[in-house]
Amino acid sequence: MKSSEEMSIGTVAERFGLATHVLRHWEDTGLLAPRRHANGRRRYGPADEARIAMILLAKDAGLGLDQVRLLFAATADRPTRRALYREHHDRLAERIASLRASLSVLEHAMDCEAEDITACPDFQAKVAARIPG
Repeated sequence: MKSSEEMSIGTVAERFGLATHVLRHWEDTGLLAPRRHANGRRRYGPADEARIAMILLAKDAGLGLDQVRLLFAATADRPTRRALYREHHDRLAERIASLRASLSVLEHAMDCEAEDITACPDFQAKVAARIPG
């Protein structure tokens, strides 16, 4: 594609492996603003492609569309941007810790020598730790 060439919504959606309704939704929520022909058809250029790539990258990092919108709005506001990143980082770190604990339980269960997992002292300790009080 030449840098000045514009594409239809279908072409852009196909290039990114997205459904066209996803791009329309992103436009409805203010994340995209493609140029419109006189007939109302959307035309996407290189800047729109970069914006789509940024949205996808943010989604890959686990950010929701509301968070992406806030980040785009805060592009020139470094402290706000950093606060948003920190908040998401902290939530991800909590999820990772929880997933690691889950993985540890599963790994022990797979390798446990006990005939019945409920008779395993390690498993019993984990069960007891989950009982309130």
